[in-house]
Amino acid sequence: MELFELKADIRDTRGKNAARVLRSEGIVPAVVYGNNTEAASITVAVADVEEAFKQSETTQVVVNLKLGDAAPAVAMIKDVQTDPVRGEIRHVDFQLVALDKKIKAITPVYTTGKAKGVEMGGILQVIRRQLEVLCLPLEIPTSITLDVSDLKIGNSIHVAEIEVEGVEIPHDVNFTVVTCVPPKGVSVGDEEDDEEAAE
Repeated sequence: MELFELKADIRDTRGKNAARVLRSEGIVPAVVYGNNTEAASITVAVADVEEAFKQSETTQVVVNLKLGDAAPAVAMIKDVQTDPVRGEIRHVDFQLVALDKKIKAITPVYTTGKAKGVEMGGILQVIRRQLEVLCLPLEIPTSITLDVSDLKIGNSIHVAEIEVEGVEIPHDVNFTVVTCVPPKGVSVGDEEDDEEAAE
């Protein structure tokens, strides 16, 4: 997985006025921290941040952050603050990460196949559209796809049943990720009686 190189510069100025001037030039203030290093105030080009998101294969963006003349360091875009009206990027948080240490990341959940319960009139509900995963920075899955073909009405897929190679899905409670529910006004028991009658 090739990482996008995002260039940054040390930020010497502070305050709202300084930030306003930077933004007028297509640059935004940012901060980088992690790996037992002191947090540093930096600046990055808005266009570079947007390009990093475009090129990233995952929703959790990991980049090679090149600060001045120093060698690039692997960093994750931890947070992006945007203008609530215009949607423009106003500030970015970068967290330095080690390639040999697992990190927490967010991965979208998708389904494949048509559930048996849906064919019988049921409704497929995706309860969790994202899952937190624990993995190495370069092994963040682009998505987690669940085959729902065998789900009947009343059946569910719980987080403990999901296995992704090289990835842990931390959880304290075995919560439901996907379920197939009966149509409105019909209980699971009614559906089971209909099945038995059909047989």
